[in-house]
Amino acid sequence: MRIFLDANIIVSVLNKEYPLFNHSARILSLAGKSTFEFYTSPICLAIAFYFASKKVSEAKAKEKISLLCQHIKIADADQDGVEKALANKKIYDLEDGFEYYAAERMLCNVILTENKEDFYFSEIEVLNSSEFITLKV
Repeated sequence: MRIFLDANIIVSVLNKEYPLFNHSARILSLAGKSTFEFYTSPICLAIAFYFASKKVSEAKAKEKISLLCQHIKIADADQDGVEKALANKKIYDLEDGFEYYAAERMLCNVILTENKEDFYFSEIEVLNSSEFITLKV
């Protein structure tokens, strides 16, 4: 199963934001299992870096992102995805559109986010971390 991680999932792990941390850390611990492939985008990593650097130093935030990137794959945010997001009249928040088309490009089965309403237009299954643990693990 291919899972796309939205920025808020990554932020909850990097900043140990409770109660979300319990679920999101458990999910990321599955990264070594052959049945799960995790993806995120450079945009999500940049957002996560921004919020992590507010809690710890920029150097420590960069170190955390680097460690995370050893266990997840980076989805391309390419021109085709940008054009699709711009053309899709259902999409109002371009950042969410860019994430969606990056997930689609990587053939992800699930978008994992704590803000499910952000992906109201998605044809890919959208779950929050609690639902993912209950339904998929």
